[in-house]
Amino acid sequence: MKKIATAAAIAALSAPVFAQSSVTLWGRINTTVESQKVGNGDRTVAVNNNSSRLGFKGTEDLGGGLKASFALEHGLNSDNGAATGGSQFWNREASIQLSGDFGAVRMGRWTNGSYYATADYVSMHNHDTGSSSDALYSGVGFFTPNGNPQSNKVAYFTPNLNGFNAEVSLHAGEGVDQRAYDVALNYDQGPLHLGAGYSKQGSANQYAVRGLYELGAFTFGGYVQREDSGVAQSLGAKDTRTIGRAVVMYTMGQSEYHLNVGGTKAGGYSFNNGRNGGKQYTLGYNYNLSKRTKVYSYYTVIDATTARKADDFNSFAVGVRHNF
Repeated sequence: MKKIATAAAIAALSAPVFAQSSVTLWGRINTTVESQKVGNGDRTVAVNNNSSRLGFKGTEDLGGGLKASFALEHGLNSDNGAATGGSQFWNREASIQLSGDFGAVRMGRWTNGSYYATADYVSMHNHDTGSSSDALYSGVGFFTPNGNPQSNKVAYFTPNLNGFNAEVSLHAGEGVDQRAYDVALNYDQGPLHLGAGYSKQGSANQYAVRGLYELGAFTFGGYVQREDSGVAQSLGAKDTRTIGRAVVMYTMGQSEYHLNVGGTKAGGYSFNNGRNGGKQYTLGYNYNLSKRTKVYSYYTVIDATTARKADDFNSFAVGVRHNF
């Protein structure tokens, strides 16, 4: 009986240990070999990183439907092994969250929800990474002359209500830069996927709407964004622009065929700090070897309005992406 009682006591003491966070190591290595031409320069061969990352995440069930979770995500260059965030090791995300039936409250650093709800959602060929990433989407909400609004944030996430969810976040500023606000709305029901985003910091702001529709083997989508950089021009008007992008994907077995076209006029804060407008075209092909690994190729072109083609760019790339 004493042995049974001792074993029961040890089990009781061990129970809290098993209730601790279950931690997951995860990441993505995404690398391309490319033939590139920048402006009027000579064509070069490059090995490029495409937003590779390494992360840890964990969750603890606190009972009564309440959970605590954390996320740490480090960006790394798969072509040379260097960190992508300079002095910021957890440069992609460092956050803690409490969630339940009420939704979730999160604090820390992460990419603004307005971006994921619009531009990233329709960048299906390579998840808006590398040399074919969206060069036209507004920089407002990522970096403005007023500071970087992705850090020092607190946010509320609604629960999913019949396919609808929202994220509302506040960047504190902490006396270093101006406060910023970001709002993201998403609706996913059947073949229809809708989104909208708004962000503001100081006098700079942007808003965008996105739509995606699945029709058999085809997926059609796009977004339209309106940007106001808040920078006064010589005539007193603010520097604004409209940005648009359309995408189509055709799936056949393990193969995906992608076409992605975008355009904007000169102005705003985004493309090369507003020096020029331009168009961007990407034609891509993905072959999914498994749910986690794909090989792919794409040809992307940026046709800028800058004089003497100084900001033009094109690249033919072949790559491998592996999620783990």
